[in-house]
Amino acid sequence: MRIQLAMLLLVSLSLGSCKNDTKTPPEASTATSVTSVNKYTLTSFPPSIDYFGAELQNMTYNEGIFNFTVGGEGYELGQQTPDTESKMCANSGKGQHIHLILDNEPYAAKYTASFDYDVADGEHYLLAFLSRSYHESIKTRKAAIHAKIQVQDKKITQIDGISEAMVMYSRPKGTYVGKKETEKIMLDFYLLNADLANGYGLSANINGEVHTIEKWQPYYLEGLPMGENTIELTLLDSRGKAINSPYNPVKRTFTLKDDEIPTGK
Repeated sequence: MRIQLAMLLLVSLSLGSCKNDTKTPPEASTATSVTSVNKYTLTSFPPSIDYFGAELQNMTYNEGIFNFTVGGEGYELGQQTPDTESKMCANSGKGQHIHLILDNEPYAAKYTASFDYDVADGEHYLLAFLSRSYHESIKTRKAAIHAKIQVQDKKITQIDGISEAMVMYSRPKGTYVGKKETEKIMLDFYLLNADLANGYGLSANINGEVHTIEKWQPYYLEGLPMGENTIELTLLDSRGKAINSPYNPVKRTFTLKDDEIPTGK
């Protein structure tokens, strides 16, 4: 009887051992991990000339003409920003200028403090700020004007402050040609009533690849292909959800081209 019990125990142990050996060890699992590699890179733009004293003031719009007062020591419209060559990005040969943004439209670059501009009747969100010659905004309170305006018959009939949190898109814009302009593209935007260090976030969808932006500053964007490219900026709340504010998200399309090669004709 004892011999039979011993034999049964040996068989049971043997079967148990075989059953355990058939288990797939963790390292042999068929599951694989995938590391995502970004095609595009965003790096901080180097510090620029401050222009802390630059001022944009006294906006009027009458008979289809905007008038601003530009002041502040050291800043002049139409001048080249002294550190232009070190930036290695697209630059305006016409110099420093005003960026005028209405609603969800691309900005208009204006090189004088007074200029014609057609504004349709109705309510509009307006942002105007002073820009360096390479299109980087001066991000100080005195260098910008933002307002909600009512326009009738080519004049402002009412002007109010903007209370909503908003992101206004500035650059990239238009067409970039040649290595100097296309290798490094400046991404720049303007925030109203939103602090990225205090309750707000910002995402940049670049040709379908999403990047998180943690600081209000310009960035170098590298690795873009020739041809058409798209950027969508979305202002987020503390939970990472798109906030309900005017023109959020905002999307722009721009184009990169190689240097044109002469055909000899």
